[in-house]
Amino acid sequence: MFSLERHAPRPLEHEPPALRPAVAGRNGMVSSGHPLATAAAYDVLRSGGNAVDAGVAAGLCLNVVHSDMTSLAGVAPITMYLAGPDRVVTLDGLGVWPAAATLQRLTGAERQRIPEGFRFAVVPAAAAAWLTALERYGTLSFGRVAGAAIGWAEGGFPMHPFMAYNLARDAEAYRRWPTTAEVFLPGGEPPRPGAVFRQPDLARTLKGMADAERKAAHLGRAEGVAAARDFFYRGPVAEAVAEFSARHGGLMTLEDLAGFRVREEPAATVRFRDVDVHGCGPWCQGPALLEALAILEHLDLAAMGHNTTAYVHAVTEVLKLAYADREAYVGDPAFVEVPLAGLLSESYGAERAAAIRTDRAFRGLPDPGNPWPHQGVPDRGPAPMPAPPGPTGVVGPGGGSDTSFVCVMDGAGNVFAATPSDSTGGGPVIPGLGFALSARGNQSRLDPGHPACLAPGKRPRLTPNPALAFRDGQPWLVWGTPGGDVQPQAMLQVLLNLVEFGMHPQAAVEAPRFATFSFPNSFYPHQYFPGRLAVESRIPAAVRDELASLGHQVVGWPAFASQAGGVCLVLRDRDTGVLYGAADPRRESYAFGW
Repeated sequence: MFSLERHAPRPLEHEPPALRPAVAGRNGMVSSGHPLATAAAYDVLRSGGNAVDAGVAAGLCLNVVHSDMTSLAGVAPITMYLAGPDRVVTLDGLGVWPAAATLQRLTGAERQRIPEGFRFAVVPAAAAAWLTALERYGTLSFGRVAGAAIGWAEGGFPMHPFMAYNLARDAEAYRRWPTTAEVFLPGGEPPRPGAVFRQPDLARTLKGMADAERKAAHLGRAEGVAAARDFFYRGPVAEAVAEFSARHGGLMTLEDLAGFRVREEPAATVRFRDVDVHGCGPWCQGPALLEALAILEHLDLAAMGHNTTAYVHAVTEVLKLAYADREAYVGDPAFVEVPLAGLLSESYGAERAAAIRTDRAFRGLPDPGNPWPHQGVPDRGPAPMPAPPGPTGVVGPGGGSDTSFVCVMDGAGNVFAATPSDSTGGGPVIPGLGFALSARGNQSRLDPGHPACLAPGKRPRLTPNPALAFRDGQPWLVWGTPGGDVQPQAMLQVLLNLVEFGMHPQAAVEAPRFATFSFPNSFYPHQYFPGRLAVESRIPAAVRDELASLGHQVVGWPAFASQAGGVCLVLRDRDTGVLYGAADPRRESYAFGW
């Protein structure tokens, strides 16, 4: 069992001042990856919409103002708490491989690489996720909640520095696809900060959906939203996608689109201290966050002190164990039997915690454990670990920054969280539609023995994983972040800052972070850097030196590194009912409420 013999704890003497003011209110609170998306959600809340209406409005806005990092044809996993029926709901918001996408057909006999461009696209899911959430659990029309997104796409928005940086950094990738360069490199060059950036084709797509809804509005609100979905998945949008796919050697067909539905699935849940954390299931990496909490339940983190050597080492080693099990067991549960109950059990958490040493770090990815006996299946041994690729600096198709986030709490107690994603540079923008198809195929594996290996109709194992936390049976926290494989790590550290160290929400978000990369990256070509630990510079040099002495391959991040995530959260005070919003200054996140 882990002990504190090697390093004396260094307690947190005081809470450092936050860079951003505390945002508090009583009636509703929003935090998202961009101020304009937060404003759209706030407007919907003030006009009588619920958290779902507001969250969808913000998500659609992010598909416009973060169209370098999210897409209407990308992914958008959603987690909600519905106060009326008192239940947690998740929508996977994740597309599947087309029916024709076999391993042999996509990669050939060599099975060495996922092809670039249109052929590794999966079925668009974000539009279906927004519409399904709105149809089932919202109160307003699609046209109403999409109003801000349509306006910013049609009239343009001021180019913000983070998007301008991304477009300039990835300009050559955008130039590979003339239709993509036409949209994102207007005049042949990336737009500068402050330039008005317009997306008229994307505006026409959204307006077409809203027009289809309006024509069916006499049938009822839900029927109108369904008409907007049919416009996208069975009507003009689907026809344009299928035609473009056929003309360019893609595998997406009209049948793939017409038959697609996002899936509503139960949340995965684990208890940490006095908090019940609800995350997404094994179709994404949500179980890695939950398993890390199940292991950390057996360690005395508060006694170690915040961001001390002992603390950073312990949390890092726990994350390595969780990622080892992610690699060995986690994949689309419609295709793979995942021992989720075992992975999240108290007894398995204790067993994995006992494997941590205080005097040295795991050199690379630890061996996976054997969770089967912990869910009553004693006759199976541990899964064989798929062979990880060697270290490489290559960035795969669609590489670079992607993903944003939005979370909302309303005055009635409803909660919404979504992590929309998909960078635009990984494939061609479809003429007339204003978006490229989801590049999430690059999170699948080519090893037939890997739980995340691609297959027709299978979901890639997704990185985005929004989460909720309850205290005393009531919603307490909703949070999430962009950041690929860093997402569970940043979310974990923010939760620990709140639960173990009692930080104010904004201080919990701003506190220095670290991240391990000692596992295969989720994105093709699945880079693997054994022992690598990135540490923000605000963590003292003495701690970084001590971590290196334990065997961590420490690399430096600057203060407030964007690679460390962009956590947004909303927290409800259990005693007063006051809502607090926090937004990460590492990116262009913004929180507001009233």
